[in-house]
Amino acid sequence: MTNPPSTTAAASGGLAGRREWTAFVVLLLPLLLVSMDVSVLFFAIPSIDRDLAPSATQQLWIFDVYAFALAGLLITMGSLGDRIGRRRLLLIGALAFGAASVCAAYATSPEMLIAARAVLGIGGATLMPSTIGLVRNMFHNEQQRAKAIGIWSGAMAGGVALGSVLSGVMLEHFWWGSVFLINVPAMLLLLVLVPLLVPEFKDPKPGRFDFLSVPLSMGTVLPVVYGIKESAAHGLDARRALIIAAGLVIGWVFVRRQRSRSDAMISRELFRGRGFGVGIGLNALAAFAMMGSAFFTTQYLQSVLGMSTMEAALWSLAPSLAVGAAAPAATAIGQRTQRAYVVCGGFVIGAAGFGVFTLAGTDSLALLLIGSGVMSSGIVAVMAMVSDLAMTASPPEKAGAAASLLETGQEFGGALGMALLGAVATAVYRADMPASAPDVARRTLPGALTTGDDSLIAIGREAFVHSMRYASVTGSLILLTGAVLAATLLRRATRPAPPAAEAPVAGAPEAPQVPARV
Repeated sequence: MTNPPSTTAAASGGLAGRREWTAFVVLLLPLLLVSMDVSVLFFAIPSIDRDLAPSATQQLWIFDVYAFALAGLLITMGSLGDRIGRRRLLLIGALAFGAASVCAAYATSPEMLIAARAVLGIGGATLMPSTIGLVRNMFHNEQQRAKAIGIWSGAMAGGVALGSVLSGVMLEHFWWGSVFLINVPAMLLLLVLVPLLVPEFKDPKPGRFDFLSVPLSMGTVLPVVYGIKESAAHGLDARRALIIAAGLVIGWVFVRRQRSRSDAMISRELFRGRGFGVGIGLNALAAFAMMGSAFFTTQYLQSVLGMSTMEAALWSLAPSLAVGAAAPAATAIGQRTQRAYVVCGGFVIGAAGFGVFTLAGTDSLALLLIGSGVMSSGIVAVMAMVSDLAMTASPPEKAGAAASLLETGQEFGGALGMALLGAVATAVYRADMPASAPDVARRTLPGALTTGDDSLIAIGREAFVHSMRYASVTGSLILLTGAVLAATLLRRATRPAPPAAEAPVAGAPEAPQVPARV
């Protein structure tokens, strides 16, 4: 597929023009849909149960296979996009995502729905690194690129909250398959507009594709993410610890292979500047806080305040109003002062949001929403800043691999956040519950609600709020640690010294790179 003619200033190495910004808006479509599909089934499961009658294990896989396929293939797809072209991979992913959405919508068995969700995850793994990789290549001016990545970060964070609400609205009027059909017109629009607006970019000298690294990367990511998520849900035991350990061992083999090959899937060029590694690590820490807080805020709305799922989802949208403005605001501030200060401030704001959670009682909706808004705003500001740092520090021809590492680190951080903060909350809750309480009530607050014992339910709600305070203190301390790391590591972070002008990447020349203030 040929590149569209380019007449804007960006094509000659200057500022991005109307074509690039229009293309960027188009690229937000797959990003929103991929992030929405993480939560789009929250309300659909009861309807799916009635129509398809999945077993308990099948129901879990219907939920989880999407996220596992997405996380497991991010590294592979990012590297593949660098080799065959990020626009081409985006189009292939859009076609797969749209077709799998139709299959999921009209699934006639649990197995068919699980398979369709797996293909959706594979498609999502092609779409996410392709979008941010293309942003890296389309916006050559540092300030414009930072602004675009800030908007990108805010859209990704908002998509998860929007998915659950949108699915609830659709189910009010249509059958459960409609939550998947939302994807189809957006993907058709993407297939039409991307060839017209988005130029192709790829590594001009990619080397051979390392097929053996594909199972090694999946064997690293999937066991670790699965083991952490299972530990968050059911506690860490010997079996789950062995699964995580197996992933870490395979990860060691994978890293050794990447370090010894000239055509590695993860190029060593990415880590030549400290900015890239620091950006990946701080982004994972931000995801830790974002997903870790979700472990107890969603339960608080439903189990403590007694809201329906739909009501809780609608209230959870309220903090998104602040989040939507946080990333662009942080980007604007970052262009006027040192980036390290903005990232450090974002972590401190996130820690303050966790601090607000510690003030909540058993009837504190306003405090919960304020805390969520403050915490999320700080974290999204961090994500916008460090994502731009990591992507700008990477060579433009390796943007796909860089984006895949950024998002894989985010998956790890989110899973670890739910596991650690969930473990803290669970331990405190169980310690507060009376020993004479039924086992189901001592395990979780939803379990206590099933007993119908009003006094036990009241004790359970108090215990849950107490556990949330301890988890919030833990989260706050971790984010303050992130602030210290940002203040020290980002101050020393340096990027690879660029030539006078970055080499053209099979589509459009890059502008000379101006070192950013960190």
